[in-house]
Amino acid sequence: MAAKAQMHTPYIDDKFVHFGFSLGVNLMGYGVTDSQDTINGELYHARVGSLMPGFSVGFITDLRLTRHLNLRLCPGLHFGQKTITYKNESGNPIRGSLPSHREIAEVLSIPVVVPVYLKWSAERENNYRPYLIFGGGIHYDFGGQKERVIYQKKFDYFIDFGFGCDLYTSWFKFCPELKYQIGFANMLTPVEERVNLPQQDEFYTRALRRLTNQMITLTFNFE
Repeated sequence: MAAKAQMHTPYIDDKFVHFGFSLGVNLMGYGVTDSQDTINGELYHARVGSLMPGFSVGFITDLRLTRHLNLRLCPGLHFGQKTITYKNESGNPIRGSLPSHREIAEVLSIPVVVPVYLKWSAERENNYRPYLIFGGGIHYDFGGQKERVIYQKKFDYFIDFGFGCDLYTSWFKFCPELKYQIGFANMLTPVEERVNLPQQDEFYTRALRRLTNQMITLTFNFE
């Protein structure tokens, strides 16, 4: 009893259901596969450009299954931007309609994600408890803009895995958590499905065969 008296919120993990919310930052990118097609006599190569941090917010519903295992539903909203950098083998200037940095295509991304996780927690030590988390879910992106040279599709499905640590305070758990998300759907909208895309900008899409979502999130959970 003396050891328990020294711990904050000693019975918080015994709740069958509890709720919370999360705030955090993200880094969004793509898994890029080149088409290897020659376009107007040029062969282009694409890769992910610089990663810019975005903002993430979410809600948590946690169901206790066993002493070490929890089932979690964590819908969230992410704000971010992805960039793709292009190079051609000839070294000639890239000629597109973008006003500057014509070798870089930017894609605004505002996905709503609905993942379900299994959370495995180690034994609690005083006021901390490390854990692993794994799951998957669906993704719908509100951020695609049809006037951009790259237009990504809306729906995706993904797996997500990571780790974190429950830190117990006098009133709640504060939980830093790092996760890596991998999407499976090809998010690239083909040129044939684009409307009013200038011909000079078609190479931005034709140089690609496949784009898959990837995201790293660092969240701070309050439960």
